[in-house]
Amino acid sequence: MHVVDDLTSGKLSNIEPHVKSGRVTFLNADLREPGVTRTAMKGVQVVFHLAADHGGRGYVDLHQAGPASNLFLDGLIFWEAVKAGVEKVCYASSGCVYPNYLQTDPKKEVYLREEDVKPPHDADNMYGWAKLMAELTLQAYHREHGLGAASCRYFTVYGPRGVENHAVIAMIARAFIGQNPFEVWGDGKQIRNWTYVDDIVSGTILAAEKIHDGTAINLGTMERVQVMDAVRMVLEYSGHQAEIRLRPDMPTGPANRVADNALAKKLLGWEPRTPFREGLRKTMDWYAATHQKAEVRGVLEQMLTAR
Repeated sequence: MHVVDDLTSGKLSNIEPHVKSGRVTFLNADLREPGVTRTAMKGVQVVFHLAADHGGRGYVDLHQAGPASNLFLDGLIFWEAVKAGVEKVCYASSGCVYPNYLQTDPKKEVYLREEDVKPPHDADNMYGWAKLMAELTLQAYHREHGLGAASCRYFTVYGPRGVENHAVIAMIARAFIGQNPFEVWGDGKQIRNWTYVDDIVSGTILAAEKIHDGTAINLGTMERVQVMDAVRMVLEYSGHQAEIRLRPDMPTGPANRVADNALAKKLLGWEPRTPFREGLRKTMDWYAATHQKAEVRGVLEQMLTAR
């Protein structure tokens, strides 16, 4: 197995035991640099394309040039995969491909279906547009070059090894350092379906095994969790008592984003196994065991809008 990462957001320690055992060969490089992707594709049958210039809501709202580079990155990877005779590319897409106009009212019980991604397209920021273009490119490569392909639309992934630029880890970090007042971006009424990382991994592997024609599929729970309810869970489990300060001036993203996962159940036999409350506790336990309060205080504000 080959892994390529420039380590701008990942950590080598996450896979170091596999590298040392020889099960994984690791290349510390940027796939956008000349020759890197071509080298990485040699002798590969299946590509799991998880690379991206990405971050949490603060990053994708306030930075457009970085995610725009994904247009180049994705196109390069798909082209080199065809040139190298790769059998299949399994692509990490996003709920950000869904039209913003479907996600404006948190009071409506909306579940986004794969077929909702259609003209008139209205993707979420440059990050969402790049993900959408990559899905369409993969489908075209399947039709015209026979490249096996699958796209997995991830919905708000969280879990161990997450970082503070994503909402759940940011909430955990605020409680961990005893922030008071405890900041909540927006009005707290936004609806999400946070999906535990283990469920995302299992769904991605199943998509690579069972989807070949470029079909895009939602990987998300159908739990409708309000941001403020998630905050209360974090405060309850951590034992941190704090005044809550709403920040409507900060980026919040769509008001109502929840997946319909019926197609994943039908095509993959997949459904999420980890309810949000359970996954949150696992993530909080991991965070407390692996972080130091002084270090978190030193980086939290920067991380909220960085990669």
